[in-house]
Amino acid sequence: MAATSNEKAPQIDLIYKIEDKPSFKDALFAAFQHLLAIFVAIITPPLIIAGALDLDLETTSFLVSMALFASGISTFIQCRRLGPVGAGLLCVQGTSFSFIGPIISAGLVGGLPLIFGCTIVAAPIEMIVSRSFRYLKRIITPLVSGTVVLLIGLSLIKVGIIACGGGHAAMDNGTFGSWQNLSIAALVLIGVLFFNRSGNKYIRMSSIVLGLIVGYILAFILGRVDLSAVQTTDIALWNIPVPFKYGLDLNISSLIAFGLIYLITAIEASGDITANSMISGEPLEGEKYVKRVSGGVLADGFNSLLAGVFNSFPNSIFAQNNGLIQLTGVASRHVGYYIAAMLIILGLFPGIGLIFSVMPDPVLGGATLLMFGTVAAAGIRIIASQEIDRKATMVLAISLSLGLGVELMPDILTNVSPDLKGIFSSGITTGGLAAIISNAVIRSK
Repeated sequence: MAATSNEKAPQIDLIYKIEDKPSFKDALFAAFQHLLAIFVAIITPPLIIAGALDLDLETTSFLVSMALFASGISTFIQCRRLGPVGAGLLCVQGTSFSFIGPIISAGLVGGLPLIFGCTIVAAPIEMIVSRSFRYLKRIITPLVSGTVVLLIGLSLIKVGIIACGGGHAAMDNGTFGSWQNLSIAALVLIGVLFFNRSGNKYIRMSSIVLGLIVGYILAFILGRVDLSAVQTTDIALWNIPVPFKYGLDLNISSLIAFGLIYLITAIEASGDITANSMISGEPLEGEKYVKRVSGGVLADGFNSLLAGVFNSFPNSIFAQNNGLIQLTGVASRHVGYYIAAMLIILGLFPGIGLIFSVMPDPVLGGATLLMFGTVAAAGIRIIASQEIDRKATMVLAISLSLGLGVELMPDILTNVSPDLKGIFSSGITTGGLAAIISNAVIRSK
C-alpha cells in the first residue's frame, strides 16, 4: 500500500534500506564499524562505577562483560521488534552515561543490590512513558531535557578529572595528580583529538579506541599496568550470565533519582528514533512513525529492566550510530543482528572485561574527560535550539544554581533528614526536579 500524504517518507540515498538483507560480507563489515563506534562507550560506565565503588577485579570484569552481553540482547530486541517492543530500525543500545551519577550515589549507600534493584523497579517508568510520550513532551520540554543533559555532563566531568589524576587509589597513596598520571591522561586526550581529525573515516570512527591504545602503551612502559592482580584472580574461561547474582535492594531516594533519569531518557530516545527514521528514509509522521517511536521507547525501558536482571546498568539508544548509518548508507536492521551477536559473544568471554579492568585510571580518564565534555556540549546544543527568552532564562538560572550548588557544596545538606538528603544530594536530581517544576510554574515554552 502506498504511503498516505501525511506518512510520506523523506528521499534518502541508501545502499541498503531497512528491510534489505545485505550480503554476509557487507553486513559483517557494516556491523564491525558500528562496534568500533560503541565498544568503548559501552564498557566505560561499568569501569567508572567499579572504580568509584572500589570493586575488586573479578567483579569489575564481570560487570564489563555483562554490559556487553546486555547491550547485545537490547540491540537485537530493538532491531527485531518483538510484538510491540522495539523500533524495528537499525537501533544500537548500550550502557547509558546518564545514570552514572545516581548509580554511584546508590552504590555508596547500598552497593550493587541497591543499584540493580533501582534499575529494575524504576524501568517501568520509561515503559509507561512510551505509551504517552506525546503528552509528557509538554512537561519535559527541550529546555528541561537540555538542562538535565548539561547537568549530567558537568557532574561527570568531576569523575573524569579524578580518573585523570590517578583515581581514588592515587588519593589514598599520595600520588594523585603526579606528572605520570597527568602525562598519560594528556596523551590519551591528544591522541583521541588527533585521530578524530583524520580524513580517513575508519580512523576517525576508531579515534577513542586508538587513543586508549596509545595511552595503554605509555602506561605499560612507565610500569603503571599492574598484572599481578590478573595472575592471582581466578577468572573462568566463559562468563555464564546469572540473573540477580548480587541480589536486589530498594531505597526511595535512589528510586526517585533513577526514575527522573528514565523520564529524560524516554524523551531522548524518542528524538534518537526520529533521527534514525529520517536517516533511514522512513516516515516522520503518521501511525507507522508513532508505532516505531512508541515501540523503541518501550524497548528502551524493557531492555534496561532486562539489563538489571543480568547484573548490568540501564541501557539507552546510542545516537552516534545514526551518523554511521548516514555515513555508510546502510540502514538495514538485519545488520543489527550481527552487531548484537558480536556484543553477546564478547560478553561471554571474561578475558575481554579483564583487559579493560586493569586499565590504569589516567588512561580511562583521558578519554572519558572528552566524552563527558561532549555530553555537556550536547545539553548546550539542545538548550540553544530553543528561544531563550526571559522566562527560559529564569528556568535555567534556578535549575543550574540548585543542581550545581549541591554538587559543588554537598555540605549544604548536612542538617537535612537522611531521606531528603538522599534525594537531593545528586545535582542531576536536584537540578532536574527544579527544571521540571520551575518550567511548569513559569510556563516557559
